[in-house]
Amino acid sequence: MYAIIDLETTGGQPTQDRITEIAIFIHDGEQVIDQYETLLNPGRPIPFFISQLTGINDDMVRDAPKFHEVARKIVEMTEGCVFVAHNVRFDYSFMKKEFADLGYNYSRKTLCTVRLSRSLIPGQPSYSLGKLCQNIGIPLNNRHRAAGDAEATAILFDRLLKITQQSESLTQPGISPADTLAAVDAVAPSGRQPKAAKQPSPKRVSAVQEAIKTALLPPNITPEKVASLPQEAGVYYFHNEEGEVIYVGKSINIYKRIQQHFAVDYKSRKSLEFKNSISDITWHLTGSELVALLYESDEIKRLKPLYNRAQRRSVFPAGIFLRTDENGYLRLYYGRADDHAESHPLIALGNQFKAKGFLFHKVSKFGLCQKLCDLYKTQGSCFDYQVHRCKGACVGLEPPEEYNKRVEEAIESFTFEHGSFVVIGKGRREDEKSIVLVENGRYLGFGYVDGEFSARRIGDFKDAITRYNDNKDVQQIIRQYLRTPHKDKVKIFR
Repeated sequence: MYAIIDLETTGGQPTQDRITEIAIFIHDGEQVIDQYETLLNPGRPIPFFISQLTGINDDMVRDAPKFHEVARKIVEMTEGCVFVAHNVRFDYSFMKKEFADLGYNYSRKTLCTVRLSRSLIPGQPSYSLGKLCQNIGIPLNNRHRAAGDAEATAILFDRLLKITQQSESLTQPGISPADTLAAVDAVAPSGRQPKAAKQPSPKRVSAVQEAIKTALLPPNITPEKVASLPQEAGVYYFHNEEGEVIYVGKSINIYKRIQQHFAVDYKSRKSLEFKNSISDITWHLTGSELVALLYESDEIKRLKPLYNRAQRRSVFPAGIFLRTDENGYLRLYYGRADDHAESHPLIALGNQFKAKGFLFHKVSKFGLCQKLCDLYKTQGSCFDYQVHRCKGACVGLEPPEEYNKRVEEAIESFTFEHGSFVVIGKGRREDEKSIVLVENGRYLGFGYVDGEFSARRIGDFKDAITRYNDNKDVQQIIRQYLRTPHKDKVKIFR
């Protein structure tokens, strides 16, 4: 059973707009067997431009029922039905939101007649309801009213079912989709299947089930495109119609991760805009999960895609530095990278405010001295010593050896355990290895070597990598990766 639905609303955002009219046509796979339509009082003014488009104004809905008054009717009428609409995400998102406001989880399988039409009637200049109906000869009365649009969608859906049923006998070389539609109309001029054909053909069922399965895909992404995605580690790119990269992601299985992207029933305006903008998918295989993480970070900084929030910063002008004073105390301090060009930061940060906050956190967590971290300017003891939180390194009461142990623990919490090392992992092929190189605490880049490659010196690995920028994000990626279970080999250089 199929519930063919059209809604009119006060706007395009389910989170803030409301339904003003609903029409439901129940189709049993053979013909329309029931229908329902009503105006709804949205409980808010209808914008003028919406009234101009639909013809529905505030006076018309003033005495109409509110959604909660017809909710039970909708649930009972659509129970066990596939939710069908032209651009189903729009109507289904509004319906789910209205029910969610009532504390009810409205859930139905969905089918989009836009997607089904693209599959079964290819080559049309437009798949908007009005243009498509005009091009294939479906009457569309009362455009932008729920009943008129739902009735036209029901006729369209009926024809699409018949195309699948007739495809084996009618879709021969030289016969166009228009010829096929004409043949279908000749079989059933009324737009309804004769009652003698009681059971849908397997071909019809297959096409409809495939449409249901792919209803949540972006409009311009085909099931074939998704099926072609590799089930391997790498970085993937979503492109818009102009070919611009609008999102960069990474996964150990690109196919599964993108399936997860598209399985989400996006509801917010920005999320729907993002999904509908995707027109192509490309990818870059890395073999290694760590390389995928690092390469994704670098690509986001390089391309600055519209829909990537994290890791877009490409410049880190501040950082945390280390020096040893004349008394042998290790002293952490923050500052501008330009002011300390002779010293590479232990960790790079976005600005001095963030660097200062970061250092305060480490002082508190590891019991360090505010004065020795340049956070408390004084000739005597620091404030923490006066309240018994500092052990007196600031006035020479705590030996450097004891204090420095906590400094080293603090440094280890945000730097690498070993200063120079290479991470050797899976390559893109069986006869290949990936390498990620860190020297003196600084990330140098990654590359690939032959499976038989061996090296004794760190310089041998330098010749095999492509250089990439070091920054706070990649340092954190490497630290977290090494602290979680993995199968990579870590070669340490002393």
